[in-house]
Amino acid sequence: MTAHPAASGQPLSGAPESGRAAGASDAAGEPGRAASGVGESGPAGESGLGSRVGASGPGEPGPAGASVSAASVSAASESASGPARAEGGHAAFQRMWRDFLPLGRHSATGGYRRYAWTGADAECREWFRAEAGARGLAYEVDRNGNQWAWLGDPSGRDAVVTGSHLDSVPDGGAFDGPLGVVSSFAALDELRARGAAPRKPLAVVNFGDEEGARFGLACAGSRLTAGQLDPDRARALRDADGVTLARAMEHAGHDPEAIGADPERLARIGAFVELHVEQGRALDLAGRPVGVASAIWPHGRWRFDFRGEANHAGTTRLEDRRDPMLTYATTVLAARKKARLAGALATFGKVRVEPNGVNAIASVVRGWLDSRAADEAVLTEVVAAIKQAARERGARDGVDVTVTRESFTPVVEFAHDLRDRIAALAGADRPVPVLPTGAGHDAGILSAAVPTAMLFVRNPTGVSHSPAESAAEDDCLAGVTALADVLEGLACS
Repeated sequence: MTAHPAASGQPLSGAPESGRAAGASDAAGEPGRAASGVGESGPAGESGLGSRVGASGPGEPGPAGASVSAASVSAASESASGPARAEGGHAAFQRMWRDFLPLGRHSATGGYRRYAWTGADAECREWFRAEAGARGLAYEVDRNGNQWAWLGDPSGRDAVVTGSHLDSVPDGGAFDGPLGVVSSFAALDELRARGAAPRKPLAVVNFGDEEGARFGLACAGSRLTAGQLDPDRARALRDADGVTLARAMEHAGHDPEAIGADPERLARIGAFVELHVEQGRALDLAGRPVGVASAIWPHGRWRFDFRGEANHAGTTRLEDRRDPMLTYATTVLAARKKARLAGALATFGKVRVEPNGVNAIASVVRGWLDSRAADEAVLTEVVAAIKQAARERGARDGVDVTVTRESFTPVVEFAHDLRDRIAALAGADRPVPVLPTGAGHDAGILSAAVPTAMLFVRNPTGVSHSPAESAAEDDCLAGVTALADVLEGLACS
């Protein structure tokens, strides 16, 4: 990876490498196939990672998924100088990053395939549980499968929570999600090294299925918790092999009947701060290692179904064809043009073809559109224009076009008072940039119910959702320090 020129540290590992990494996956490429089949892995707690990272304790709870032992609460109620590793925040980050890096990495691509409720996901979840146990934190899994590690009383009020997610897109990068979780544990270690004494409960969270790579809906764990996803709809979601989310959760040892809104948990949270690698180059262009989010663009996902007629590729005259691939291809080009003219973004990044034969005209082409814009009015106009272009071309090609909105997230304006306080705490020595983002995050989902804020760590190339995603070690450590400063200001003063 390429480090930022101004950073003295080396870039952290995370790019493709030759040979097989320990714990790397050889799973097939599409979410829901091979790596995602419900029969290919045991539930969380079977990977044996606890001994590897030096932690012990019970595995994940049973179907209810919300128990916390009295002993762990007692241990976690001690001050920040209580039971913990001897290392400070920076050393803890470096160790944890080395430990976590191999999990779910595909040996051929160097990318990550940490899909929800699979074996790779179970390894990541066990790593989280072990790190919580090593620090004497109270560990629990909520009704929606999100993992929590508490310093202080989990039932207390006005808690300060930090964290992110551990799952990935297909062949994703190392930093998207895990950087936030690893940095959160490291920030707690930094507070302990400083001798800081929290006056409020502190927690680290791993939200499940943030990317939506397997079941097609992003931020499922946080959406369920916030009451923004109907439990019946969630249970019925299917992966590429037809496995439902309910069945996948059951296989992993969690009760799908328990999922749903969790207002009592959210009512106990006074602030949620998510650290994330920047998915863009604004910080790189500004020459700064850390920034604060101002807003998240509205965004959504739409499924386009193009239905034509299967036929023989070698005997069917061009003028006799009802080829949905032509309509799909024209729609992809139209999406690019409509987005460019509006100053928005539009991407067809996933496609399925039936019957998917080289010598057969397709009968059905399904394409998924991801579109984002600075405001909802522009986004609505762009998607409407893409739909119109698809239907007009479909009429010419004899192809039926239907469009289904699968998800939508409105614009998120982070609470200005919390945002400004975060910026002041993180930029005590030098003001930090405040910038919007087009990427969706769990912090955005929770913002309707909880005061939320985000810290970004510089990405020198801007590349994300790719094995080439990178960040310099010095920048990551600067992120740990900034997050520790923020948590100390919010929970210890």
